Amino acid sequence: MSKLKVHSMNGQAQGEMEIPDALLVLSAGEQAVKDTVVAYLAGKRAGTASVLGKGEVAGSNKKPWRQKGTGRARAGYRQSPIWRGGGSVFGPRPHSFAKGTNKKMKQLAYRRVLSEKIASGGVVVLDKLEFPEPKTKLMVAMLKALKLEGPTLLVVEKKKDNAALAAQNIKGVTVATPGTVTVYDILRNPRIIATKPVLDLMCAKLGQREAAKA
Repeated sequence: MSKLKVHSMNGQAQGEMEIPDALLVLSAGEQAVKDTVVAYLAGKRAGTASVLGKGEVAGSNKKPWRQKGTGRARAGYRQSPIWRGGGSVFGPRPHSFAKGTNKKMKQLAYRRVLSEKIASGGVVVLDKLEFPEPKTKLMVAMLKALKLEGPTLLVVEKKKDNAALAAQNIKGVTVATPGTVTVYDILRNPRIIATKPVLDLMCAKLGQREAAKA
């Protein structure tokens, strides 16, 4: 049984939260994590880089000079790649970098990275996360009380609640919901902040595979 300490917003201990070890996946899924992250980052690439080929460069079909008698090499058109301002050869063209990943792979990767965070104590559980107004200074004060610095993943119930709005201007803080959090978000942030209900929703995905087998 993995035990996580529960804190208040001012850093005071408020008990513990237990997560069954049977839900954690720590011996499988390394390759799934890699493939999922590579596919995620590849999908974020725009793929819009483009150059003009010789058929797309503006210009006429007039020969720069006559074919013979000038002492120079023959030239057919100024759009040739060997000319300055001509078309490019084998340059980048718009295309998609997307890589395919199946649902089972992404589920396994999610279970692995979240299990590692829980097992290593990288999850900070709050008894509640409520701000009277969406003020950045309130979130900064809470992070200071919890002694958290650097990259942090804040998982909230709703993306537009006061806590999410208070954190969106803080450098290094990534805001997500249980439904939108990605494997990459969990992996790249050393710490996760979530309330008990939110963490329960995240941990519910850990047991989906067992439920499917039953």
